[in-house]
Amino acid sequence: MSDHCLFCGIVAGTVPSVKVAEDETTYAFMDINPGSDGHILVIPKQHSKDLFEIPAEDLTDVTLAAQRIAKAAVAEFGADGVNLLNCCGADAWQTVFHFHLHVIPRYVDKAKDRLVLPWQPGTPGDMEAIATLGSRLFTAPDGQLSTVLD
Repeated sequence: MSDHCLFCGIVAGTVPSVKVAEDETTYAFMDINPGSDGHILVIPKQHSKDLFEIPAEDLTDVTLAAQRIAKAAVAEFGADGVNLLNCCGADAWQTVFHFHLHVIPRYVDKAKDRLVLPWQPGTPGDMEAIATLGSRLFTAPDGQLSTVLD
């Protein structure tokens, strides 16, 4: 745990939270700045700064916990869908530097759902640029990502 991390303080019980679920490796609690009614954060108990730092085992545990919580939240709150969101880095909107997944129930009723998209899905991109960027990652004949990512 990090002594200066808000989420580590929540796990340690020194910072208050509205706990939703907890197991050996994960902790889930209500977001106090919700994008929609029922917005939940799921974190690993072990401190990892972000997506690049979290061990694979913790990432798996957090993702599976988020899936269980998303199913329960949609059923319990009557949501029409759910978003899972991770922000990695300040320029990607990360504000607390302890890995976390947002579980955001989504509603047709906009009184319950304040989240809006920052881009327009369905607007085609430049296919040449898409292909060029993709080819920079997908280089191996066996379908594996390039070693640059390993």
